[in-house]
Amino acid sequence: MLDLKNKVAIITGARRGMGRAHALALAKADAKVVVSDISQEDCEIVVGEIKKAGGEALAVKCDVSKKQEVDNMVKAAVGKWGRVDILVNNAGICQFKPFLEITEEEWDRTIDINLKGYFLCAQAASREMVKQKSGAIVNIASIAMGQMGVGFATLAHYSASKGGIVAMTETMAIELGPYNIRVNAIAPGVIDTPMVDPLKSDPKTMEGTLTRVPLHRMGKPEEVSNLVLFLASDASSYMTGSTVVIDGGWLAV
Repeated sequence: MLDLKNKVAIITGARRGMGRAHALALAKADAKVVVSDISQEDCEIVVGEIKKAGGEALAVKCDVSKKQEVDNMVKAAVGKWGRVDILVNNAGICQFKPFLEITEEEWDRTIDINLKGYFLCAQAASREMVKQKSGAIVNIASIAMGQMGVGFATLAHYSASKGGIVAMTETMAIELGPYNIRVNAIAPGVIDTPMVDPLKSDPKTMEGTLTRVPLHRMGKPEEVSNLVLFLASDASSYMTGSTVVIDGGWLAV
Protein backbone atom coordinates (compact mmCIF):
# COMPACT_ATOMS: atom_id res chain seq x y z
CA MET A 1 0.00 0.00 0.00
CA LEU A 2 3.05 2.26 0.20
CA ASP A 3 3.81 1.62 -3.47
CA LEU A 4 3.45 4.82 -5.53
CA LYS A 5 4.01 3.27 -8.95
CA ASN A 6 2.52 5.37 -11.77
CA LYS A 7 1.88 8.25 -9.33
CA VAL A 8 3.19 11.74 -10.07
CA ALA A 9 4.34 13.76 -7.08
CA ILE A 10 5.35 17.41 -6.74
CA ILE A 11 7.56 18.33 -3.78
CA THR A 12 8.27 22.00 -3.10
CA GLY A 13 11.34 23.20 -1.24
CA ALA A 14 13.02 19.97 -2.37
CA ARG A 15 16.61 21.09 -2.96
CA ARG A 16 17.74 20.33 0.59
CA GLY A 17 16.63 19.35 4.09
CA MET A 18 13.26 17.71 4.56
CA GLY A 19 12.13 18.46 1.02
CA ARG A 20 15.06 16.57 -0.47
CA ALA A 21 14.38 13.65 1.87
CA HIS A 22 10.70 13.62 0.86
CA ALA A 23 11.61 13.62 -2.83
CA LEU A 24 14.03 10.71 -2.39
CA ALA A 25 11.52 8.74 -0.30
CA LEU A 26 8.67 9.11 -2.78
CA ALA A 27 10.96 8.28 -5.68
CA LYS A 28 12.11 5.15 -3.83
CA ALA A 29 8.43 4.19 -3.56
CA ASP A 30 8.34 4.40 -7.39
CA ALA A 31 6.65 7.79 -7.79
CA LYS A 32 7.61 10.09 -10.63
CA VAL A 33 8.85 13.18 -8.82
CA VAL A 34 8.94 16.89 -9.62
CA VAL A 35 11.77 18.36 -7.55
CA SER A 36 10.98 22.04 -7.11
CA ASP A 37 12.74 24.92 -5.38
CA ILE A 38 14.18 28.38 -6.04
CA SER A 39 17.46 27.02 -7.44
CA GLN A 40 17.32 25.03 -10.67
CA GLU A 41 20.91 23.91 -10.19
CA ASP A 42 20.24 22.50 -6.72
CA CYS A 43 17.09 20.77 -7.94
CA GLU A 44 19.05 19.13 -10.74
CA ILE A 45 21.43 17.66 -8.16
CA VAL A 46 18.53 15.97 -6.34
CA VAL A 47 17.10 14.78 -9.66
CA GLY A 48 20.51 13.26 -10.40
CA GLU A 49 20.39 11.35 -7.11
CA ILE A 50 16.94 10.00 -7.96
CA LYS A 51 17.90 8.97 -11.48
CA LYS A 52 21.10 7.32 -10.24
CA ALA A 53 18.92 5.16 -7.98
CA GLY A 54 16.77 4.20 -10.96
CA GLY A 55 13.89 6.64 -10.46
CA GLU A 56 12.20 9.25 -12.64
CA ALA A 57 12.36 12.94 -11.77
CA LEU A 58 12.13 16.43 -13.19
CA ALA A 59 13.69 19.62 -11.84
CA VAL A 60 11.53 22.75 -11.93
CA LYS A 61 12.60 26.11 -10.56
CA CYS A 62 9.72 27.73 -8.67
CA ASP A 63 9.17 30.54 -6.19
CA VAL A 64 5.97 29.36 -4.52
CA SER A 65 4.95 32.91 -3.65
CA LYS A 66 4.52 33.71 -7.36
CA LYS A 67 1.36 32.34 -9.00
CA GLN A 68 2.75 32.21 -12.52
CA GLU A 69 5.73 30.14 -11.42
CA VAL A 70 3.48 27.79 -9.47
CA ASP A 71 1.18 27.34 -12.45
CA ASN A 72 4.20 26.64 -14.66
CA MET A 73 5.45 24.03 -12.18
CA VAL A 74 2.15 22.14 -12.31
CA LYS A 75 2.02 22.46 -16.10
CA ALA A 76 5.52 20.98 -16.29
CA ALA A 77 4.40 17.94 -14.31
CA VAL A 78 1.31 17.46 -16.48
CA GLY A 79 3.30 18.06 -19.63
CA LYS A 80 5.85 15.41 -18.66
CA TRP A 81 3.61 12.73 -17.17
CA GLY A 82 0.00 13.76 -17.87
CA ARG A 83 -1.25 14.11 -14.31
CA VAL A 84 -0.60 15.16 -10.70
CA ASP A 85 -1.41 12.67 -7.95
CA ILE A 86 0.52 13.98 -4.95
CA LEU A 87 1.57 17.41 -3.70
CA VAL A 88 3.92 17.81 -0.76
CA ASN A 89 3.79 21.46 0.30
CA ASN A 90 7.16 21.76 2.00
CA ALA A 91 8.77 25.04 0.90
CA GLY A 92 9.20 27.46 3.76
CA ILE A 93 11.41 29.90 5.61
CA CYS A 94 12.06 30.38 9.31
CA GLN A 95 13.58 33.53 10.78
CA PHE A 96 14.19 33.83 14.51
CA LYS A 97 13.44 37.42 15.54
CA PRO A 98 11.80 39.09 18.56
CA PHE A 99 8.20 40.11 17.98
CA LEU A 100 8.87 43.82 18.52
CA GLU A 101 11.65 43.78 15.91
CA ILE A 102 9.89 41.98 13.05
CA THR A 103 9.48 44.35 10.11
CA GLU A 104 6.46 44.50 7.84
CA GLU A 105 8.62 43.21 4.99
CA GLU A 106 9.78 40.23 7.05
CA TRP A 107 6.22 39.43 8.07
CA ASP A 108 4.99 39.63 4.48
CA ARG A 109 7.80 37.46 3.13
CA THR A 110 7.15 34.73 5.70
CA ILE A 111 3.41 34.68 5.06
CA ASP A 112 3.90 34.87 1.27
CA ILE A 113 6.15 31.82 1.17
CA ASN A 114 4.87 29.70 4.06
CA LEU A 115 1.12 30.26 3.70
CA LYS A 116 0.26 31.94 0.42
CA GLY A 117 2.69 29.60 -1.31
CA TYR A 118 0.89 26.55 0.09
CA PHE A 119 -2.43 27.97 -1.07
CA LEU A 120 -1.19 28.65 -4.60
CA CYS A 121 0.43 25.23 -4.97
CA ALA A 122 -2.54 23.36 -3.52
CA GLN A 123 -5.03 25.21 -5.68
CA ALA A 124 -3.07 24.62 -8.89
CA ALA A 125 -2.45 20.94 -8.11
CA SER A 126 -6.04 20.37 -6.96
CA ARG A 127 -7.43 21.60 -10.26
CA GLU A 128 -5.58 18.72 -11.94
CA MET A 129 -6.59 16.24 -9.24
CA VAL A 130 -10.26 17.18 -9.62
CA LYS A 131 -10.13 16.09 -13.27
CA GLN A 132 -9.05 12.57 -12.29
CA LYS A 133 -11.11 12.54 -9.07
CA SER A 134 -8.20 11.46 -6.90
CA GLY A 135 -5.18 12.92 -5.15
CA ALA A 136 -3.32 13.45 -1.91
CA ILE A 137 -1.94 16.70 -0.52
CA VAL A 138 0.48 16.77 2.41
CA ASN A 139 1.09 20.17 4.01
CA ILE A 140 4.15 20.53 6.23
CA ALA A 141 3.16 22.62 9.25
CA SER A 142 5.01 22.70 12.59
CA ILE A 143 4.47 22.16 16.30
CA ALA A 144 4.76 25.98 16.38
CA MET A 145 1.21 26.11 14.99
CA GLY A 146 -0.62 27.54 17.98
CA GLN A 147 -3.62 26.13 19.86
CA MET A 148 -1.35 23.65 21.66
CA GLY A 149 -0.73 25.61 24.86
CA VAL A 150 2.93 25.96 23.90
CA GLY A 151 4.33 29.22 22.52
CA PHE A 152 7.56 29.80 20.59
CA ALA A 153 9.33 33.07 21.29
CA THR A 154 10.94 34.89 18.32
CA LEU A 155 8.69 33.04 15.85
CA ALA A 156 5.49 35.11 15.71
CA HIS A 157 5.45 35.35 11.90
CA TYR A 158 6.48 31.71 11.41
CA SER A 159 3.92 30.46 13.94
CA ALA A 160 1.16 32.50 12.33
CA SER A 161 1.94 30.95 8.95
CA LYS A 162 2.02 27.41 10.33
CA GLY A 163 -1.23 27.85 12.23
CA GLY A 164 -2.78 29.09 9.01
CA ILE A 165 -1.60 25.97 7.23
CA VAL A 166 -3.41 23.73 9.72
CA ALA A 167 -6.64 25.73 9.40
CA MET A 168 -6.40 25.69 5.60
CA THR A 169 -5.73 21.94 5.61
CA GLU A 170 -8.97 21.27 7.47
CA THR A 171 -11.00 23.48 5.13
CA MET A 172 -9.41 21.99 2.02
CA ALA A 173 -10.18 18.49 3.27
CA ILE A 174 -13.87 19.37 3.53
CA GLU A 175 -14.11 21.00 0.11
CA LEU A 176 -11.94 18.52 -1.79
CA GLY A 177 -13.24 15.34 -0.14
CA PRO A 178 -16.10 14.92 -2.65
CA TYR A 179 -13.46 14.70 -5.40
CA ASN A 180 -11.60 11.93 -3.53
CA ILE A 181 -8.73 14.29 -2.76
CA ARG A 182 -7.28 13.83 0.71
CA VAL A 183 -5.54 16.70 2.52
CA ASN A 184 -3.48 16.21 5.67
CA ALA A 185 -0.80 18.12 7.54
CA ILE A 186 2.34 17.10 9.38
CA ALA A 187 3.62 19.08 12.36
CA PRO A 188 7.32 18.31 12.87
CA GLY A 189 9.27 19.31 15.93
CA VAL A 190 12.99 20.06 15.84
CA ILE A 191 14.36 18.33 12.74
CA ASP A 192 18.06 18.33 11.81
CA THR A 193 17.99 20.52 8.71
CA PRO A 194 19.69 23.77 7.65
CA MET A 195 16.67 25.63 9.05
CA VAL A 196 17.81 24.92 12.61
CA ASP A 197 21.43 25.93 12.06
CA PRO A 198 20.93 29.07 14.21
CA LEU A 199 20.04 26.78 17.14
CA LYS A 200 22.92 24.39 16.48
CA SER A 201 25.44 27.25 16.38
CA ASP A 202 24.87 27.92 20.10
CA PRO A 203 25.57 24.81 22.24
CA LYS A 204 23.67 26.20 25.25
CA THR A 205 20.60 26.97 23.15
CA MET A 206 20.77 23.57 21.51
CA GLU A 207 21.06 21.78 24.85
CA GLY A 208 18.16 23.79 26.23
CA THR A 209 16.07 22.87 23.21
CA LEU A 210 16.85 19.14 23.43
CA THR A 211 16.05 19.16 27.16
CA ARG A 212 12.47 19.87 26.06
CA VAL A 213 12.44 16.72 23.90
CA PRO A 214 11.84 13.41 25.76
CA LEU A 215 13.89 11.52 23.15
CA HIS A 216 16.64 14.10 23.73
CA ARG A 217 17.65 14.42 20.09
CA MET A 218 16.62 16.14 16.90
CA GLY A 219 14.56 14.22 14.41
CA LYS A 220 16.01 13.12 11.09
CA PRO A 221 14.45 14.38 7.83
CA GLU A 222 13.96 10.77 6.78
CA GLU A 223 11.82 10.13 9.84
CA VAL A 224 9.40 12.81 8.65
CA SER A 225 9.59 11.43 5.10
CA ASN A 226 8.26 8.08 6.34
CA LEU A 227 5.14 9.90 7.50
CA VAL A 228 4.89 11.85 4.23
CA LEU A 229 4.99 8.58 2.32
CA PHE A 230 2.24 7.13 4.49
CA LEU A 231 -0.06 10.13 4.00
CA ALA A 232 0.65 10.27 0.27
CA SER A 233 -0.13 6.59 -0.21
CA ASP A 234 -3.24 4.42 -0.12
CA ALA A 235 -2.15 3.20 3.31
CA SER A 236 -3.84 6.33 4.70
CA SER A 237 -6.91 6.12 2.45
CA TYR A 238 -9.38 7.05 5.21
CA MET A 239 -7.37 9.97 6.59
CA THR A 240 -8.13 13.54 5.63
CA GLY A 241 -8.22 16.83 7.51
CA SER A 242 -5.76 15.50 10.08
CA THR A 243 -2.63 17.10 11.52
CA VAL A 244 -0.10 14.49 12.63
CA VAL A 245 2.57 15.55 15.12
CA ILE A 246 6.08 14.09 14.88
CA ASP A 247 8.19 15.82 17.52
CA GLY A 248 10.03 13.31 19.71
CA GLY A 249 7.48 14.00 22.46
CA TRP A 250 7.89 17.79 22.69
CA LEU A 251 4.18 18.52 23.05
CA ALA A 252 3.77 15.69 25.58
CA VAL A 253 5.89 17.51 28.16
